[in-house]
Amino acid sequence: MNKILVLGAYGTVGTALVQALQAQGQAVAKATSRTSQGAEQVHLNLLTGEGLATAFSGVDRAFLLSPPGHVNQDELLCPVIQAARQHGLKKVVLMSAMGADADEAAPLRKAERLLEASGLAWNVIRPNWFMQNFNSYWLHGILNQGAILLPTGTARGSFIDARDIADVAAALLTGHAHDNLAFDLTGPQALDHTQVAAILSQETGRAIGYQDITPEAMRAGLLGAGLPAPYVEFMLLILGFFKAGYAERTTDAVQQITGRAPRSLQQYARDYRGSWLA
Repeated sequence: MNKILVLGAYGTVGTALVQALQAQGQAVAKATSRTSQGAEQVHLNLLTGEGLATAFSGVDRAFLLSPPGHVNQDELLCPVIQAARQHGLKKVVLMSAMGADADEAAPLRKAERLLEASGLAWNVIRPNWFMQNFNSYWLHGILNQGAILLPTGTARGSFIDARDIADVAAALLTGHAHDNLAFDLTGPQALDHTQVAAILSQETGRAIGYQDITPEAMRAGLLGAGLPAPYVEFMLLILGFFKAGYAERTTDAVQQITGRAPRSLQQYARDYRGSWLA
């Protein structure tokens, strides 16, 4: 039976994507850098290239993304795209990031361009900032200081639920109606972080606010959390783009591809409310 290879299968989007595909009866190969694998797992380490020669065995479609914490996404993804081309896959969906196509020199844009020129049927999806950041990356400040702590001023973002990204990817991997197109994925509305905090407060019953911090304070916090310095500077760069208003735009791509509206931040907060009550 042919399978769909899912990179990042145990991450935020990948976990939801595997569930969506398996709910459709699709066979899934879950890529992992772990050396020991279960029946559905495939060993693939993008940092070393280990496992790349065999990762596409029995696979006819693939979902690709770069692991977090690295800024050389093209160096990690391009060998995988080349391997997908050599194996003649029927479809490849690459998750990039909204705004990556604004700079042809950006690492993610280089990976997009290689896929576009591969001769394979492809899609690129560029999601905006994840709603799930509030129950993961920004959770520490919420739990310990009662506030979302970010250097984003009053700018708004059209945050998207990672489950919607997964549903889009599943639809693109299992159909060909939208082949060879790129889509910017957003939630239904743009909100500033004060509005986000108010929604989290309403859903949890606890007081959660937003504090606009300096980039220097953000840098210190990220470095203190153990993030590599180059990735910290990358995070500060894209947070600066957020503050400049580049994350505000909304699109209808989720509706167009899945046939339904994207989840609201209220729905996300309701579903994840336990995260902020720990």
